[in-house]
Amino acid sequence: MGTNEDTADARTALLVREAMDRATEELPALMDLSGPARAEGSRRRARVRVAIGAGVLAVATLGAATASLLPGDSAGRGPVEVVIAAPPSPSPTAPPQPVHIEPTPGESSMAGLPPAERARQENFQDRAVGVLQSLLPPTVGTVQRTDLKVNFYRATKDGKAFPLIFSVRPSGEKPSPCQEIRGRVCAKATLPGGIEAHASTIPTGTVTETEVSFRYGTCNVRLTVFPDEAANASAPVTPAQLLDVARAPAFLDLVRAAEAQPMEKEQRSIPGG
Repeated sequence: MGTNEDTADARTALLVREAMDRATEELPALMDLSGPARAEGSRRRARVRVAIGAGVLAVATLGAATASLLPGDSAGRGPVEVVIAAPPSPSPTAPPQPVHIEPTPGESSMAGLPPAERARQENFQDRAVGVLQSLLPPTVGTVQRTDLKVNFYRATKDGKAFPLIFSVRPSGEKPSPCQEIRGRVCAKATLPGGIEAHASTIPTGTVTETEVSFRYGTCNVRLTVFPDEAANASAPVTPAQLLDVARAPAFLDLVRAAEAQPMEKEQRSIPGG
C-alpha cells in the first residue's frame, strides 16, 4: 500500500492538471497561423499553464503543511479541534507594604500575636486599606497599614505623613456626642439603618485632626485622621468627607465584619476615671 505522502502527491498533481485544463479551455482557439504567430500563441498558452499550475501548487502545499502541524492520529482519522488558550488575566494590584513601627518599651505589637490571629488581622488591614484608599479624598494620599496595631494606619502625601486610626472596638458604653467646645467644630449625619454619626474637627496646637464616630451593634466605631505635627500640617480631610466615608456600603461592610469577629479588646471604663 502507498503512504500518506504518495496519496498527497497524487492529489496535488491532479489538482494542478485540472486547474490548467480549465484555465486553458477558456482561452480562444488558435487560428490557423504559421510561423512566428503560431509559436507566439503556443508560448502564451504554455505561460498560462505554468502560472496557474504554480498557484495551485502553492495553495496545495500550504494546505498540506498546515495539516501536518495540527494534532491528530497517524491515520488522520476524525476531525481535528484547535484550541487557542486565552492569555492569563493580570494579577490584582497588591496592597502597599506595611509601615514598620517599633513598639515602645512594654508595648505589644502584632508581631507577638499567634500566627493565625496575626494573619486574620493583617488580612482585615489589607481590606481596610483598599476601602479607605478608594473612599478618602486624594488629599490624604497613599494609605498603608502598620505592623503595630490592627487599628493603626498611615497616609502619606507630598512628603507629609498623617496617622490614621480605624477602630471597631467592643464596648458597653456608647460614644459621647460631639460638643462644640474649645474650638471643636461638629457635624452629624444619619447613616443607613438609622445610625447617627458625629464628625468633628479638633484643634491640637496649631493644627487640627478630623474624626467621625458612631455606634454599630456592640462596638464603638471611630475613624480619625491626625495631623503631621512635624510638618505643621493639619489633617487634609473635612468632617463632611469623613461622614461620606462612614455612610459608604464598603466601609460599613468592614465595620460589620469587625463587629462580628472583634480584633480589639473590649473597652472598659475605669471607675473614678
